[in-house]
Amino acid sequence: MAQRVQIILEDDYDGGDADETVSFGLDGAEYEIDLSSANASQLRDALAPWLSHARKVGGRRRSRAAAPAAARPSATDGPGSTSDIRSWALENGMEVSSRGRISSEVRSAYEQAHA
Repeated sequence: MAQRVQIILEDDYDGGDADETVSFGLDGAEYEIDLSSANASQLRDALAPWLSHARKVGGRRRSRAAAPAAARPSATDGPGSTSDIRSWALENGMEVSSRGRISSEVRSAYEQAHA
Protein backbone atom coordinates (compact mmCIF):
# COMPACT_ATOMS: atom_id res chain seq x y z
CA MET A 1 0.00 0.00 0.00
CA ALA A 2 1.37 3.41 -0.95
CA GLN A 3 1.43 6.23 1.54
CA ARG A 4 1.77 9.92 1.02
CA VAL A 5 3.09 12.13 3.77
CA GLN A 6 2.20 15.76 3.41
CA ILE A 7 3.67 18.49 5.57
CA ILE A 8 1.57 21.62 5.70
CA LEU A 9 3.25 24.67 7.20
CA GLU A 10 1.10 27.06 9.18
CA ASP A 11 2.27 30.62 9.68
CA ASP A 12 3.33 30.85 13.32
CA TYR A 13 2.61 34.58 13.37
CA ASP A 14 -0.89 34.90 11.91
CA GLY A 15 -2.13 31.30 11.49
CA GLY A 16 -2.37 31.43 7.69
CA ASP A 17 -0.50 29.29 5.19
CA ALA A 18 3.29 29.42 5.55
CA ASP A 19 5.70 29.28 2.64
CA GLU A 20 9.03 28.89 4.41
CA THR A 21 10.83 28.32 7.69
CA VAL A 22 13.00 31.26 8.75
CA SER A 23 15.95 30.63 11.08
CA PHE A 24 17.63 33.32 13.15
CA GLY A 25 19.55 33.77 16.37
CA LEU A 26 19.48 36.29 19.21
CA ASP A 27 21.41 36.40 22.48
CA GLY A 28 22.93 32.98 21.89
CA ALA A 29 19.60 31.23 21.21
CA GLU A 30 18.61 29.87 17.81
CA TYR A 31 15.03 30.22 16.58
CA GLU A 32 12.92 28.92 13.71
CA ILE A 33 9.56 30.26 12.66
CA ASP A 34 7.25 29.18 9.83
CA LEU A 35 6.04 32.23 7.90
CA SER A 36 4.25 33.23 4.73
CA SER A 37 6.41 34.98 2.15
CA ALA A 38 4.89 38.32 3.16
CA ASN A 39 5.54 37.83 6.88
CA ALA A 40 9.06 36.51 6.22
CA SER A 41 9.73 39.64 4.19
CA GLN A 42 8.40 41.82 7.03
CA LEU A 43 10.69 40.04 9.52
CA ARG A 44 13.72 40.49 7.27
CA ASP A 45 12.83 44.14 6.65
CA ALA A 46 12.44 44.74 10.40
CA LEU A 47 15.86 43.22 11.10
CA ALA A 48 17.63 44.85 8.14
CA PRO A 49 18.61 48.13 9.92
CA TRP A 50 20.21 46.11 12.73
CA LEU A 51 21.86 43.56 10.45
CA SER A 52 23.47 46.27 8.35
CA HIS A 53 25.51 47.30 11.44
CA ALA A 54 26.11 43.82 12.84
CA ARG A 55 29.10 41.48 12.41
CA LYS A 56 28.44 38.07 10.94
CA VAL A 57 30.07 35.41 13.13
CA GLY A 58 29.70 32.27 11.10
CA GLY A 59 28.46 30.73 7.94
CA ARG A 60 25.23 28.99 7.30
CA ARG A 61 24.31 26.24 9.70
CA ARG A 62 24.53 22.69 8.48
CA SER A 63 21.21 21.25 7.49
CA ARG A 64 19.62 18.65 9.74
CA ALA A 65 19.96 16.15 6.93
CA ALA A 66 23.75 16.26 7.20
CA ALA A 67 25.20 13.05 8.53
CA PRO A 68 26.55 13.22 12.06
CA ALA A 69 30.26 12.71 12.56
CA ALA A 70 31.27 9.09 12.91
CA ALA A 71 31.72 8.00 16.48
CA ARG A 72 35.29 7.27 17.49
CA PRO A 73 35.72 3.84 19.07
CA SER A 74 36.19 4.02 22.80
CA ALA A 75 39.36 2.82 24.42
CA THR A 76 37.20 0.41 26.44
CA ASP A 77 35.63 -1.20 23.35
CA GLY A 78 36.65 -4.59 22.04
CA PRO A 79 39.75 -6.72 22.56
CA GLY A 80 42.82 -4.77 23.54
CA SER A 81 40.76 -2.25 25.42
CA THR A 82 42.37 -0.30 28.20
CA SER A 83 40.59 -2.38 30.84
CA ASP A 84 41.68 -5.65 29.16
CA ILE A 85 45.30 -4.53 28.99
CA ARG A 86 45.24 -3.31 32.59
CA SER A 87 43.80 -6.63 33.84
CA TRP A 88 46.28 -8.67 31.81
CA ALA A 89 49.22 -6.58 33.08
CA LEU A 90 48.20 -7.00 36.73
CA GLU A 91 47.71 -10.76 36.28
CA ASN A 92 51.22 -10.96 34.81
CA GLY A 93 52.89 -9.03 37.63
CA MET A 94 53.40 -5.83 35.69
CA GLU A 95 53.10 -2.47 37.34
CA VAL A 96 50.21 -0.45 35.93
CA SER A 97 48.15 2.38 37.41
CA SER A 98 44.43 1.94 37.96
CA ARG A 99 43.70 5.05 35.87
CA GLY A 100 45.24 7.09 33.09
CA ARG A 101 47.41 6.12 30.15
CA ILE A 102 48.98 2.72 29.85
CA SER A 103 52.69 2.80 29.10
CA SER A 104 53.83 1.80 25.64
CA GLU A 105 55.92 -1.01 27.18
CA VAL A 106 52.86 -2.60 28.83
CA ARG A 107 50.75 -2.13 25.69
CA SER A 108 53.49 -3.64 23.55
CA ALA A 109 53.87 -6.66 25.86
CA TYR A 110 50.09 -7.20 25.75
CA GLU A 111 50.05 -7.04 21.94
CA GLN A 112 52.96 -9.52 21.69
CA ALA A 113 51.24 -11.92 24.10
CA HIS A 114 48.01 -11.76 22.12
CA ALA A 115 49.43 -11.85 18.58
